[in-house]
Amino acid sequence: MKSNIQFLLSMMIFGTIGVFVRYIDLSSSEIALIRGLIGSLFLTTVLFMMKKKISWAVVKVNALVLILSSIALGGNWIFLFQAYKHTTISNATLSYYFAPVIVLILSPLVLKEKLSAKKVICIAVAMLGMLFIVGNGGASSSGFDDLIGIGYGLMAAVLYASLMLLNKFIKNMDGLETTLLQLGIATILLMPYVLFTEGSGILEVSSSSIPFILIIGIVHTGIGFLLFFSGMQKLKGQSIATLSYADPITSLVISALILQEQMTIVQMIGGVLLLGSTFISENKSMKLPKRLKQLNN
Repeated sequence: MKSNIQFLLSMMIFGTIGVFVRYIDLSSSEIALIRGLIGSLFLTTVLFMMKKKISWAVVKVNALVLILSSIALGGNWIFLFQAYKHTTISNATLSYYFAPVIVLILSPLVLKEKLSAKKVICIAVAMLGMLFIVGNGGASSSGFDDLIGIGYGLMAAVLYASLMLLNKFIKNMDGLETTLLQLGIATILLMPYVLFTEGSGILEVSSSSIPFILIIGIVHTGIGFLLFFSGMQKLKGQSIATLSYADPITSLVISALILQEQMTIVQMIGGVLLLGSTFISENKSMKLPKRLKQLNN
């Protein structure tokens, strides 16, 4: 039960990040840099307190994958934060949650996994749902800006899917060590990029943004990832897949009830199709009827 609560809390924490990003007057790349810096410092402290040591010999073996996954992590944050700035949290979240579908599509090529009939149907339904969300994005009051935000969300989804696939190739490292190194490498890589594109504007951040920056760095990154890995260690894959839906659901509830953001009926249907299909694709207890199975053989 403790593991369930820890993992559920981490998902709910991740689901609230969009609200805090809205109140930080920095660019998306600057927010990503600060988040990575504070988060990596926090997790380094945790690792030190736990008296855990990182094997640099193992890091060397995984060096290329760690660098590539860190680039995907940093880019994922930048595009996601851009999505939050251009469209509603619900639109950004739903487009971002297309990532599991991208993983399903690419898994036969990258991981050599066979696509079952159930997964093929789920991919088709999810893509239909995404079409409803994107196609109706221009119907809102923000119009074209919403479509740009959804586009950023989909780019974030592509990079998050890349991160998930790359992590499959990391060997002999636990989740906490991997995340700490990815955060640290992403921070180092983002530093020259932010200085080149944004200059020293990050040093001129307003005092009103500082509390939100600290919350994103400590709570959404440090504590969020700590709860995530602590809970995940003792949970089965099925439980992890099911509890993960607390993240988008939290975002959608906050978007509707707290921020008073509106979704059209078509977008709601699209959201149900997208989240429902990804849930079914990950749920092993939900199987296709025998007749459909036979068509797949």
